[in-house]
Amino acid sequence: MMSLNQRILFSATLVLLIFIVFIALTLDRAFHDSARLGVQDRLFAKLLMIMGDSELEESGVLEVSTNLLDAELGHINSDTYAFIADRFNTIVWRSTSSLNKKIPAVDFLAKGNKRFSQIQIDDALHFIYSYGVAWDTAAGDYLFTFHVIINNALFEAQIERYRENLWGWLSVMAILMLIAQMLALRWGLQPLRKVSSDLAAIQSGQQENLQGNYPSELKLLTDSINSLINHEHKQQKRYRNGLADLAHSLKTPLAVLQGAINSEEEELVRRKNIQEQIDRIDNIIQYQLRRAATAGSSPGMGLIILNPVVTRIVTAVEKAYRSKRPQIAIDIDDSIGLRIDEGDLMELMGNLVDNAFKWCGHSIQISASTQENWVVIQVKDDGPGIPPDEIASILERGVRADQSTPGHGIGLAVVRDIIQVYGGELAIENNAMGGACITLRFKKSK
Repeated sequence: MMSLNQRILFSATLVLLIFIVFIALTLDRAFHDSARLGVQDRLFAKLLMIMGDSELEESGVLEVSTNLLDAELGHINSDTYAFIADRFNTIVWRSTSSLNKKIPAVDFLAKGNKRFSQIQIDDALHFIYSYGVAWDTAAGDYLFTFHVIINNALFEAQIERYRENLWGWLSVMAILMLIAQMLALRWGLQPLRKVSSDLAAIQSGQQENLQGNYPSELKLLTDSINSLINHEHKQQKRYRNGLADLAHSLKTPLAVLQGAINSEEEELVRRKNIQEQIDRIDNIIQYQLRRAATAGSSPGMGLIILNPVVTRIVTAVEKAYRSKRPQIAIDIDDSIGLRIDEGDLMELMGNLVDNAFKWCGHSIQISASTQENWVVIQVKDDGPGIPPDEIASILERGVRADQSTPGHGIGLAVVRDIIQVYGGELAIENNAMGGACITLRFKKSK
C-alpha cells in the first residue's frame, strides 16, 4: 500500500493537473472567442469604410473611391480582399487585392442583414463578413451586398502562439506549485513522522512513551497511545508483583505443610493443620488471581451505569443468603455511571455486597451520589462492625492475602487493590448505630 505521503502527493498532483487542464481549456476557449470577435470587428470596420467610400450614380452604377487602395485592399498579395454584388449576385466591384483570388459564391442578403462566418476557398479556411445595403434613388431602390474576406492563417497563427505561451507558463506554474506542495506536505506531515519515529523508539526500547508537543489533531491519538502504553506497563507490573507476592505468600504455608508431613503429632491434629494450610493456600491463590485479573482503566472504556449492575448483584447474592432476608435499600440514580471494566465492577461490588449480607443483622443500604468531581458509593450494614485496629490493616497498602482481616476473607483486600488500580479512594468506618460503612470514591467520568 502507498505511504500516506505518497497518497496525499499523488491525489494533490492529480487534482492540480486536472485544475491546470481545466484552466488551460477555459482560457484557450476564451482567447479563441475573443480573437474571433476581434476578426469580426476588424472586418466590419473594413466593410464600413468601403460603404463610406461608395457612391451610387443616377444610372445605378456603384462607384468606390480609389483611396481604398491601401496596404490591405490595394495590395495584390494581401490576405484581405473585398467585393460588392448586386441583387442578382453579379460582382459590381472588387478590390485590387482580390484580382488573383477566387470570388466565392455567397448568398444575397436583404437590407440590414449581416453575417459573419467561415468558408473554404481553395482548400483554405477564410472569414467572411457580409452586409446587405439598399440605396434609395429617384429611380428606385438599388440593393447590394458588401463582402469582406480574410484568410484564417493569421488568426490560426495567433491562436497557436497563444497556446504555446499558455501551456508553457502553465507548465512552469504547475512545476512550481508541485514543488511548493511537496515542501508544504513535508512540513505538514512532520508531526506524523515524529509519531512514527517515537513509536519506533518505543519498540526498540529507547523511550517509554510518545514525547514532545503534537498538533491538536494528533493530541487525542498520542494521548490515547500513551494511555495504552501506560496501561500495559501497569498490567505487566501487576502480573510481576502478583507472581512475586504469590511466591512469597506460599512459602510459609508450604513450609508448614512440609513440617506437618514429617511431624510426629497425632493423625487428627496433623490432618487439621494440613487442611488449614490448604485453605490458606487456596485463599492466597484466589486473591492473587483476582488481583492479576483486574483490568484497570484504559482508553475507550465504556460508561457502566451503576444501578442495573448493583441490582443484578444483590439479586444473585440474596439467593445465597435465603435464611437472612434482610431489608435492602438501593438509592442509586439511573444517571450515575463509571468508566470501569464491567468485570472489575462486578468483583468490586460483589465483594462488598457479599460482606454486607454476611455480617448484617436486618438491613443493608447501598447508595451512590456525585459530589463535585467524585462518584461516591456507600455500602452500609447493621452488623457488629469492624474493630479499628483491623480497619488500619485493611487500608494499609501492600498487605498480602495471608495477612487479610479475619472474618472478611480476601474480599476487602481485593476491593482495596481494585480501588488503587483505578486511582480511587477507600474509606472504612463504623456506623454510630452499629455496623460497617464502606465508602468508595471514584473520579467522575467525563
